[in-house]
Amino acid sequence: MQQKSVSQAILLLVLANLLASLSDVSLKVLNGEVPTFQYVFIRQIISLLFILPFWLKLPKEKYKEGCCKITFWRAQFIVGGSACAMIAITHLTLATANAMFYVAPLMMLPMSILLLKETPPLGKYIATGIGFVGVLIVLRPEQFHWAAIVALGSALTMAFTNIFIRRLPPGQHLISTLFWTTLMTLPLALFLALFNWQAVSLTNILWIVAINVFVLGYHALVVIAYKKAAVSSIALAEYSGLAFVTLFGIIWFDEVPDLFTAIGILLIVIPMMPLPWRKWFFKRLVITAEIPEKKV
Repeated sequence: MQQKSVSQAILLLVLANLLASLSDVSLKVLNGEVPTFQYVFIRQIISLLFILPFWLKLPKEKYKEGCCKITFWRAQFIVGGSACAMIAITHLTLATANAMFYVAPLMMLPMSILLLKETPPLGKYIATGIGFVGVLIVLRPEQFHWAAIVALGSALTMAFTNIFIRRLPPGQHLISTLFWTTLMTLPLALFLALFNWQAVSLTNILWIVAINVFVLGYHALVVIAYKKAAVSSIALAEYSGLAFVTLFGIIWFDEVPDLFTAIGILLIVIPMMPLPWRKWFFKRLVITAEIPEKKV
């Protein structure tokens, strides 16, 4: 029965990452036709409309939960991070952009030390170092693109927003937190959007709606998956997203990563795998290397 739950959870995570990848594909299809902050503003308005009915169903005493300074600052970082993500996906290959987004957990190590006064074990330092070597390989001079720095900016804002979560009061209702976070993104997003506001086609509006649906579907499936099984048993399935975006990039946008980019991506992703999965991965590599070639 337990194994069945793990299998179901893995399947749910794979489906979740498929939806997240389709969200990135939808964003790439927009191809920068909607000004960056106007896109962020429209997307957050649509998100708020999705969340509002659930917020209204909460007990009235829960309405104000999440209306605080920490939520406000998280919201401002989300505006910047969403803008950076759009620019990165528009100008980079899907695989490269997503590899840069995976740097966020690596950035959280030094931030947790400085801001939360945590003391991570030595293994975390080593894993982070390996991950940043992978970043340098992906960003090597002959492959460098200015949008990669923007993608790292998106990763940095993700890291900050995740760190701020640790500062939120325990027991705060998720829907109320999402409502206030989304609402607090609107003033800054609107202010920045007004500098380059333009008419947006219905087709592009529908693409932005699709992005929201895919992202909400991703979050819903992730919550269900992690309730079914332990994190260490299923976390590897999270990395299926990188496989999906690479595949979609090849099929739909003719984005074939070279060998060094693939190696760099692996160096970013592997250190973040749970220890049992890392052992399995390297064991498979050794077994593959030891298989003798067939004689012709």
